[in-house]
Amino acid sequence: MSITLRNNIQISGNGKRTMVLAHGFGCDQTMWRYLAPSFHDEYRTVLFDHVGSGSSDLSAYDIDKYDSLYGYASDLIEIIREVAEGPVVFVGHSVSAMIGLIASLKAPQLFSALIMVGPSPCYVNDGDYVGGFSRDDIEDLLRTLESNYLGWSSTMAPAIMGAPEQPELGVELTNSFCRTDPEIARQFARVTFLSDHRAILSRATTPTLILQCSDDIIAPCAVGEYLHRMMPGSTLHLIENVGHCPHLSSPSASADAMNAFLGPMSL
Repeated sequence: MSITLRNNIQISGNGKRTMVLAHGFGCDQTMWRYLAPSFHDEYRTVLFDHVGSGSSDLSAYDIDKYDSLYGYASDLIEIIREVAEGPVVFVGHSVSAMIGLIASLKAPQLFSALIMVGPSPCYVNDGDYVGGFSRDDIEDLLRTLESNYLGWSSTMAPAIMGAPEQPELGVELTNSFCRTDPEIARQFARVTFLSDHRAILSRATTPTLILQCSDDIIAPCAVGEYLHRMMPGSTLHLIENVGHCPHLSSPSASADAMNAFLGPMSL
């Protein structure tokens, strides 16, 4: 199967370097439309849809393969080898931040930098670790998703988006959630919210920028601070933004933080 068709790969930009951007749960590549153009002069920007999302080839969805983030990381490695001649800057939103980290540990030569937008290695509180949710919270969330996916989407998407001054973005995210196949969304949600990748953080070798929103119900500030402590050589940048999607609600601030981080690497 063609990797380009499987993941609906779209390439823009004129730069010599390559930037690969990966969307989060319930989304697709259109979520990067405000941010990606900021990098078209310096990079070839590569957008794609995870299998099961957006305009990917749904026939490629395999329940066993995508029962962990390692299946998505395997796809990411294949995508990079397909589209880039050298190491890439990888930008991952939410769950895709951990997908990028896993892929960078499996094939470090393919990555020059990781940019994590609203990342979390574990969503469940555990002792002194603050993930933002209790185990019961997550189980309740998943039960609601199982029994009433469309209702769950209409309630959760605006809360996840935040951006109270831009309500149209909450509507957009709701519509994106509702376009996703419910069965695939249920499995991806379970894989996302029950994953725990804290044990691999200290193994990171790729320079990493952690973009943390000041008010994010999915990835609170304590999570960004934890990642920064645990990942060697990482940089933490706080964006004043309400919500989990600063690439949509605060694209200029996100681009400025990314350019400040990437600038020294281009010298």
